[in-house]
Amino acid sequence: MSVANPETSAALTLLNAKAVRERAHHMLATGLDDKLANFRIDLERMDGVIELVLETTRNTYPSLEVPFHSRWRHFVVNGSDRWSAIAEQRQWRESRARAEFDLAIVSVFLDAGAGPAWRYHDSGTGLAIGRSEGLGLASLAMFASGAFSADPRDPLRVDADVLANLSVADLKRGLQVSDTNPLVGLEGRADLLRRLGRLVSSKGDLFGRFDKPRPGGLFDCLAGLKKNAQLPAPTILSELLQQLGPIWPSRLTLGGIALGDCWKHPALTTHDATSGLMPLHKLSQWLAYSLIEPLQRAGIEVTDIDGLTGLAEYRNGGLLIDSGVLAFRDQEQAQREHEVGSPLVVEWRALTVALLDRVAEGMRQRLSLDAVSLPLAKVLQGGTWAAGRSLARERRADASPPVKVISDGTVF
Repeated sequence: MSVANPETSAALTLLNAKAVRERAHHMLATGLDDKLANFRIDLERMDGVIELVLETTRNTYPSLEVPFHSRWRHFVVNGSDRWSAIAEQRQWRESRARAEFDLAIVSVFLDAGAGPAWRYHDSGTGLAIGRSEGLGLASLAMFASGAFSADPRDPLRVDADVLANLSVADLKRGLQVSDTNPLVGLEGRADLLRRLGRLVSSKGDLFGRFDKPRPGGLFDCLAGLKKNAQLPAPTILSELLQQLGPIWPSRLTLGGIALGDCWKHPALTTHDATSGLMPLHKLSQWLAYSLIEPLQRAGIEVTDIDGLTGLAEYRNGGLLIDSGVLAFRDQEQAQREHEVGSPLVVEWRALTVALLDRVAEGMRQRLSLDAVSLPLAKVLQGGTWAAGRSLARERRADASPPVKVISDGTVF
């Protein structure tokens, strides 16, 4: 598709982390002028948020040696790293990175909010584990069992044709979904993986350079973009958005480009075709963070990690509402359900991204660290996500977020 089309060129400017950050801070500036329709902002409460995040981080990581916020953290249970235990049983050579890309991509795309009722019953520990941690362990168990592989002799892979034919029943079985163990957005997750499978199959030149088409073939694409064995983290995200963008369900398109996790909000005006659009790319950024470690293990240094943004999801956003930094203009909105594309939800998510930057900067000032030693990926892990969950547990019996969002399993 020719980028000579002005709308296509404009659309491509939204498929990167810089656009997310710039527009989120524009939303914050509008809010600080008290011109947003749904939320008020009280920056005087930010010190309390920073102190809570710092305390939460120290409790979990007393030495402040914080790992990156990524899917790999959810494969560790009671101090046991399940993926490492599986991986170390094989002789990999260069194929480990492809397998880890396979696992990370499928696991992250299954990671939209599970809802308060669902639990994964883990045979290894006997625990019933919910939300992201449960989804992580369930997806790892499916991967390890060969659920996504076309070759019984090689279970630790994801083949495009298997994904393309994945049924809701397959996913229901793997995620232990039942009438008494309901999972929000099951059909949406299955459809997303089928879309991924069809896309990967159709792009064999990209995803099948050294193997049959598989999501993990994206590793070879990214490895080919490195310079002096280095790859900027924002490049990972840009490639994810441009290569995998068509898999997202029917949402906004511009100039023939699918915009993914990008929504309309009246406060964001520009002088081009992107006016009124707020890109967030939450799952894609979560995936970008999760691909850093496989790249590092493969000998590629990932730079500019802070070039990615905070994640516009309900734990980080919930932290800001439950702490009083963000307040509903109309308190009745807290009791209503909202579509993910509603101005209220878009506003909340955008403000979350911008305010996470302020949390990170406040933590660095208190610890006398810089963005290299304490990147946002570590602040999130330390961090904001856990603090948001903690406040949710204190305020609501089911630890649900303070905004009720109608989810299809592909955003939250």
